[in-house]
Amino acid sequence: MCMRIFGQMGQYPIDVLGNYGMQYAEYNPETKTLDIREDNVLPCDKESIEKRVTMLREKYGFTEYKGDNVEFHSSGCVTFPILGTKADIKDKLTFDPDRKKRRAIYEDVKATFPEFTVFVGGSSFDMAPAPYNKAYALAKYCEERGIAHDEVVYVGDDYGPGGNDESVYLADFGYLTIDDYRDFPEVVKVLL
Repeated sequence: MCMRIFGQMGQYPIDVLGNYGMQYAEYNPETKTLDIREDNVLPCDKESIEKRVTMLREKYGFTEYKGDNVEFHSSGCVTFPILGTKADIKDKLTFDPDRKKRRAIYEDVKATFPEFTVFVGGSSFDMAPAPYNKAYALAKYCEERGIAHDEVVYVGDDYGPGGNDESVYLADFGYLTIDDYRDFPEVVKVLL
């Protein structure tokens, strides 16, 4: 969400696109905060989603988890937390650090949830209602402001299969990849 991103960035004075384009906020220099300009909330068939997540858990042996089976977000986004919503952070960090387990079933999860754009999350699958993803959000932002795609350079680290930056990486925007945050100054040097 925009305000969360704004907080994580130390209230940096910049417009923020949140929830894969479902939310948009402009920085207001007078109030030194964000003004929410767009905040889409889409309906979600919770019962159907619960059943499909349970089916996937049983199919792939992810039947032991802590907390809830599914996390529903107010926007209409959904998280399939493989270890559950109350999993220990230690377990989340060690579960699938190279994403091989999740990428092995990624296509099946996408096919099971065709009404969503599915991403391989931290120890989960994150889902935004289609067509929302970062490329959709960025293209809409550019169109509304008359910015050509070749005037944009996107910097992202999650550009592999199922990554939340993959849609931008595969689109016609300029893209700089970051594989290690410590390389950021060197990678963006070409822009300065």
